[in-house]
Amino acid sequence: MESFTLTRHEMACLLLALDGYSGQTPLQVLQEAWNKKHRRDLRNGNPLPAFLSTALPPIFEKLIKGGRVRGFSLQEIAALGGQIEYAHLSPSSMQNWVKRDFKEYFGSPKAGKKYSLNQAALLFIIDDLKSNLDFDSIRKLFAALFRKPEDEQDDLLGPLELYEAYSSLFEEWIAIKAKTSGFITLSAGRESARTKPAADMVRLADRLIDRMNRLSGTEREVVRNSLLVAAISVLTCYLHATAKQYLNATLFLTP
Repeated sequence: MESFTLTRHEMACLLLALDGYSGQTPLQVLQEAWNKKHRRDLRNGNPLPAFLSTALPPIFEKLIKGGRVRGFSLQEIAALGGQIEYAHLSPSSMQNWVKRDFKEYFGSPKAGKKYSLNQAALLFIIDDLKSNLDFDSIRKLFAALFRKPEDEQDDLLGPLELYEAYSSLFEEWIAIKAKTSGFITLSAGRESARTKPAADMVRLADRLIDRMNRLSGTEREVVRNSLLVAAISVLTCYLHATAKQYLNATLFLTP
């Protein structure tokens, strides 16, 4: 059976649809994600066999049935995270983040007895950032972005908004790279020993920031740099997963 996975941006769109801040329903988001991966079956007018060979996870079955979802348990967030490409969320890790490492952001579930969609997005963000940053660095980044953990109103960017922004940035950058001969182009700074992130990614981040008119000059810089850190962390996740795939292939295929 084929796994039904989502890109990070598709997951962000799904959370936004669940929160009611999207022009799409959760079902429409999932349909669009599945259709994108099965365009040939759709063109041939024969999508049913392809869908029947797709393993539909129980958490997606629940969302397909409709109704607004205001929150998830940690088990449900782990199940959602398990459908994200190249992500490795586990309930035990999230339990440690919620109760110890980032407890100031998860003092208590904010949707009744469940965690809010913003808190779910924050767990996905932590999972991405830890590919490049230690927990102390992540906490410092969160302090700059979210300021007082107990007050969501002073956030420069809410967790769900942040997740959507950097996942969109990453996918736009990948699309640009797919059309060029090079995968990563590093631009040299004044000192030849230093390199900067791919110039295309920086330009895309600047374009995103230009649409955030509510932010001051310093705030724009904080958000811009945070988007780049997060998008590059997603790239790291992809590269780690690809390296493991080649290692596993080597070990499996070697007599």
